[in-house]
Amino acid sequence: MDRQQEFVLRTIEERDVRFVRLWFTDVVGSMKSVALAPAEVEGAFEEGLGFDGSSIEGLSRIYESDMLLQPDPSTFQILPWRGETEPTSRMFCDIQTPDGLPAAADPRHVLKRQLAAAADMGFTCYTHPEIEFYLLRSSELGAEGYPVPVDRGGYFDHVTGGVAQDFRRTAVTMLEAVGISVEFSHHENGPGQNEIDLRYADALQTADNIMTFRTVIKEVAIQQGIYATFMPKPFSDEAGSGMHTHFSLFEGDTNAFFEAGREFQLSDTARQFIAGILRHAPEFTAVTNQFVNSYKRLWGGGEAPSHRSWGHNNRSALVRVPLYKPGKGQSARVEYRGIDSAANPYLAYACLLGAGLKGIQEGYELEPQAEDDVWGLSSAERRASGHDPLPGSLHDAIRAMEESELVAEILGEQVFTSFLRNKRDEWEAYRQNVSPFELRRYLGIL
Repeated sequence: MDRQQEFVLRTIEERDVRFVRLWFTDVVGSMKSVALAPAEVEGAFEEGLGFDGSSIEGLSRIYESDMLLQPDPSTFQILPWRGETEPTSRMFCDIQTPDGLPAAADPRHVLKRQLAAAADMGFTCYTHPEIEFYLLRSSELGAEGYPVPVDRGGYFDHVTGGVAQDFRRTAVTMLEAVGISVEFSHHENGPGQNEIDLRYADALQTADNIMTFRTVIKEVAIQQGIYATFMPKPFSDEAGSGMHTHFSLFEGDTNAFFEAGREFQLSDTARQFIAGILRHAPEFTAVTNQFVNSYKRLWGGGEAPSHRSWGHNNRSALVRVPLYKPGKGQSARVEYRGIDSAANPYLAYACLLGAGLKGIQEGYELEPQAEDDVWGLSSAERRASGHDPLPGSLHDAIRAMEESELVAEILGEQVFTSFLRNKRDEWEAYRQNVSPFELRRYLGIL
């Protein structure tokens, strides 16, 4: 038994932890959980915990249903919202086959595999997400058939006595209590919309943190009698919720994206990484924007990027190179702005990292930057500038992903197949649904 496992067992005993929750996700990123009695934790470390994988979306097929949860002791945390009366903790799990091998359909393993590929090239990947979400009065629709936000505030507004301020203060405190460092928190553009930015961490820890983040936000909202949603576009006429993520690759202690004296201080490695993401973005958009509603955000205007482009400090671009701060070469990074806050972070980060590494391996050449507001250009101007559109719907994104050898390689056959099957089912259900829009628009005139 290693030291981390010993620390977990000792903490469980000293804190009188009554329940140990084992967390993992299905193929679309929905959290799954099983509560383990403290006496069973040592056995779970040694042998894993068996469960029926065929009952979890995309995890295994009926004829290979037996799977094992292997707790990762480095992710052990006490859950502060459960209180001290019956302390509860959690650990993320890796999913294994009965013979102890990593399960091909485990989203966490998909990301681990890409991080291993990066390590083979000499890189460590760090990420920094900016997570947006809406706070609503409840999950029910209001009298006019729309969600009701908790306030009418806007970007950086200080809403005196508002629900959101107390919410953010409590949420940040709780996030830090589970070991998640927060950099910023503020009101965003939309009414009731908020953003909380997490500090840089390695990509696997960030993905785990995002899953914990969503749980914390939901729990704090319930405690305060409101509802939090990560739906990409809950309001037709308001901003959508993205999860802009900053990426950087390090070679040891050196930022591989930084090169002094170059334009924007970007190294060839950074330029090739950006080129890889841009070339393959349409292929993995179904992963970074996995719901029907995601495309209402991407194509809803504002700062949501809907075309392949990059720019220095250009917030209309799909990939943005933030302003360089003199003397801070270690902070050189690129920001991908397409991903929304409902994505499965393990699969989304695996695709983004895999595409960037492909650009480095193949020496992709970076196209000229977009100096103008991409949304402000005409369709002809965008075509002339090479700013090709991202998929316009989940259906289009599925078609692009189906034809992608790279995404199939990154995700592995089983995740690739299961994810596409889930998304086809969603599109088919949406395609057949008669919406309130159609009834309002056509019923009285046709």
